[in-house]
Amino acid sequence: MTDDPRPTIERVVETPTHGRYLVSPGSGPGAPLLVGFHGYAETADEELRRLRAIPGIGGWTVVSVEGLHQFYRRRTNEVVASWMTRQNRELLIADNTAYVSQVIRRVAEDFSPGTALVTTGFSQGVAMAYRAAATLDRPVAGVIACGGDVPPELGTVALARIPAVLVGRGSRDEWYTAEKMASDEGRLRMAGVTVSPLTFDAAHEWTSGFGEACFRFLQDSLAANRTL
Repeated sequence: MTDDPRPTIERVVETPTHGRYLVSPGSGPGAPLLVGFHGYAETADEELRRLRAIPGIGGWTVVSVEGLHQFYRRRTNEVVASWMTRQNRELLIADNTAYVSQVIRRVAEDFSPGTALVTTGFSQGVAMAYRAAATLDRPVAGVIACGGDVPPELGTVALARIPAVLVGRGSRDEWYTAEKMASDEGRLRMAGVTVSPLTFDAAHEWTSGFGEACFRFLQDSLAANRTL
């Protein structure tokens, strides 16, 4: 018996889907907006807890966006999410950036945040924080990136839309290496971005010490936004 000789033809089709996001409202209308993206096999709940632990964050409206691609964590059967794989990567980037834009528009309608916007990500979510900051139809005040790198498709012109970045890395992080961090810093500085690199005593994680650095960065971003 021989294999079917006919060729296999691959196609893709666009289809609507639904995404989940969590909001912790700020102290009132006009509150600055912090939008976060979780890491691989995490949830929006985990990212929200991470961001709500930042000192002084009560004055900010905090949004945690969950990846569209959900699956079960093997051992616990918990529903978690990721942002993309290498399959159909360009299409998924377009889907994700459109999704994030829609989330921020909805948050603006429902909670009336101010003009100051900072995006942040941990691990796999870092790429989404950069993509959002570089492609949104509104300016951002900065990006907070912990344990993840600048996505390769963002060139100098796109990165130049980001005024400032806090880049964090655990000194024992085997995934986001010192070499990757140095490369990111070089790309960002070449685009004219103000970079604040921070290496702290940890592995691949977001620590309370990094949260304190986030507070200082957010205060600086808010002050810079007021001068625009």
